Order: sequence, then structure tokens, then C-alpha cells
Amino acid sequence: MLTEQYRRRMYDLLDLYARAWRADEPVICLDEKSKQPLRDSRPGLPMARGSLRRFDYEYIRSGTCNIFVAVEPRAGRRIAQVTKHRGKADFVRSARHLIDGAYRSARRIHLVVDNLSTHLKGCFVDTLGADAARQLLRRVVFHQDESLETLILSQPCTLGGNKCMERLRALLLPGDAPYRSRIEKALLDLSEVDPMYAALLRATYF
Repeated sequence: MLTEQYRRRMYDLLDLYARAWRADEPVICLDEKSKQPLRDSRPGLPMARGSLRRFDYEYIRSGTCNIFVAVEPRAGRRIAQVTKHRGKADFVRSARHLIDGAYRSARRIHLVVDNLSTHLKGCFVDTLGADAARQLLRRVVFHQDESLETLILSQPCTLGGNKCMERLRALLLPGDAPYRSRIEKALLDLSEVDPMYAALLRATYF
């Protein structure tokens, strides 16, 4: 359901992504994903003339790990960090690596995160203490999304920037009687750029 809070956060991010890129004020999306490393159960067959290298379909599980990925869409930049766990302390360390490392010279950092409990601003206080957290985050502005916002908002930056932003605005603005026709028109326009993404929006919201 598209609540007022949901819309407010969405429009905040739409405005954020529509801004012109500035090296001293990067917009960074930070999220994570658990992965299960696999290894072969037996050696594969080497490549030969007329035959590709082949692998057995059986595999051996090699534990689990977590991957934090920071994406700066406008700059085309991605930074990945592999950790054993995905707790709030791991998230704080990952964010600290960005703030004090890759983006240490930025005047202000816009950090886009989802609403997972381990991604909240309070996790920095819990992990580092109030004074250290305040010092670390003095240049950081948090932007919190809802369930699908990161997907919805990172896509337009790869599809053509402001033009797709306006199409998304037309799609998501609350309306009156012509609302449905405006949605259909926006979806039709968007499908010319990326039909799969337009289909995803249609299935998600309508």
C-alpha cells in the first residue's frame, strides 16, 4: 500500500536522484546480500578441440558470507566488501570504510539505505557510542527508502536520468479521474526505454 510516508520517502529520493552529479556531494546506495560460496565436488574436464571446459553439476557448500555493496549511480562507481556476518556492527564498519576511506574528501555524503533494523542511524550509536557516531556522521545525510525504492530509484539512473525521473513522477503521483490513463501513458512511455522494468512496475503497483 502506498502510504503518505511511503510516498514522502519516494519523492525525497526521486528529488535526490534527479540532482546534477557533484563529486563533493555523492549519492551512495548501500545494501547487502548473503551468499553461499560453492566449490566443485570433483575436477572438471579441460577444454579440448571442439569441446568447451565442462564441470560436474554436483557441488560442495562452503559456508556462507555477506557482501556489502555501495553504488554511486551517477558516477558509475561500485565498492564491494565481503564479511562473515551481516549484523549492525558489520554495517557500521562498511559505512565507516566509505565515509573515512573512499569518500573522505566529500563535503557531504547522501547515504541511501533501506529500513532494515541493522541499517538505522541508531546502529552507529549502539556500536561506536554517541560521541564517535556523531563525529563519524557529521558529513552524512541519511535517506531511508521503503521495500522496493532502491530498485525503483537506481534503475532510472541507468536508463537515461531525468527523462525517466519525470516518467516515474507521472506514474506515481496521486491523481483524480484521469489517474489511470496517466499511469497507462507513463508505463507505455517507459516501456519504450525498458519493457522489463515497465512490466515490473505494473506488476508491483497495479
